[in-house]
Amino acid sequence: MKMNMKSLVPGLALLFLTSLSAFAQCKEVKWPDDRAKAEESVAIYTDALKQGNFRGATASLQWMLTNAPQWQTKLYIDGTDIYNKLASAEKDPVKKQVLVDSLMMLYDMRITNCGDEINVLNRKAQYALVYNGQNKAKTAEVLALYDKVFEISGNNVSDNNLEAYMKAIQLNQALLKNLTDEQILQRYDKIIEVIDAKIKKAQSENKQADVDRLKKTKSSVDDILIKIVKVDCDFVRKNLGPKFKQNPTDQALAKRIFGFMTAGGCIDDPLWLQSAEEIHKESPDYGLAKNMGKVYAKNGNLDKAENFFNESVTLATNAQDKADAYLLQGDILSQRGNKTGARESYRKASAADPSNKTAYEKIGDLYLGSFKDCAKQKSLAEDRLIYIAAYDMYAKAGDQQKMAQARAQFPSVAEIFELNWKEGDTKTISCWVGETVVLRTRGKD
Repeated sequence: MKMNMKSLVPGLALLFLTSLSAFAQCKEVKWPDDRAKAEESVAIYTDALKQGNFRGATASLQWMLTNAPQWQTKLYIDGTDIYNKLASAEKDPVKKQVLVDSLMMLYDMRITNCGDEINVLNRKAQYALVYNGQNKAKTAEVLALYDKVFEISGNNVSDNNLEAYMKAIQLNQALLKNLTDEQILQRYDKIIEVIDAKIKKAQSENKQADVDRLKKTKSSVDDILIKIVKVDCDFVRKNLGPKFKQNPTDQALAKRIFGFMTAGGCIDDPLWLQSAEEIHKESPDYGLAKNMGKVYAKNGNLDKAENFFNESVTLATNAQDKADAYLLQGDILSQRGNKTGARESYRKASAADPSNKTAYEKIGDLYLGSFKDCAKQKSLAEDRLIYIAAYDMYAKAGDQQKMAQARAQFPSVAEIFELNWKEGDTKTISCWVGETVVLRTRGKD
């Protein structure tokens, strides 16, 4: 059977105009007056569809669309399947567009007669992008469709349409250059907002596979944005900074600033810190607290750094993170001259994760740097006991280089002889270190 391509769209258009009515849900079968003809038509197009004879299915399908538009949703599911198969196989661009237009119209007819607009428009948008996205005459129309889909769907947008919306934006900018940076970013915000909501829901339902997939989609959306808008740190400061200053509690904006500036490598920027703190207020996060603490420490704001490191200790959920947090906490206390407090934090790090030997190294550094603080300047042998304490810590850390450095400062044989001490004796260091060590010497001078 040879199909008249020119008749398809006008025919469906007429059907669309004549089928406007208060829609039912098409959940129950609704036969027309001529039921026998309808059953025959369904049988014909169903058999043709099963046999892959998509052209042969169109006449009976159109009879049903004309005479029984509310028969049941299966009519439109089959119809879109038929026209999608025809369109994908057609090589002639003019004929192909006729079939694509018919396919799009079938989705509209389904909404008119059966409702379910959100579900149907989400499906229509996917095929509209595939077939019309790169057609300059239709590209803007595809974007408008996606705008509507996101407007009416809220967070129930189909997962398949998340990255697809961003591709529609990309195509409009590439083919038509019809969008400003602001218009692109507004749409990007909508996409990210929906993705974040979906991730949060998946997390609450312990669906880790969905979380991972959505995060991958989010990364792809970001990659597309960077391709169509030059999003560097200067762009963020110029375009997003003033908006954030006006509304510093805008979580979506804070997340966008944070993401772009992190990718741009400008986490030392005050704007990055402001956005990070705002995000952290609503969703306290171990990694965020730790990184903010590092930046504040680097900038010399030790009060802020210490606060965030203290918080990261409470937010850590595993031994490794807990140990890392205690190490950073100890570093700040050490910078502030609180060596006793620093050692306590380092000990907590070692207790949290015994496999982490860095804590011992850092305690050794504290001891090695405390010679002047602890020296009584009465006996070199006694003052040098602190190097033995440092050596013991480095030995636990397995740091051969620092062990040798500390050993070189041990008391000499002559120095312990002056006090009538012997190697192997135990001695207690009287200053804040308070360690008991086994007396050893560096050898002869």
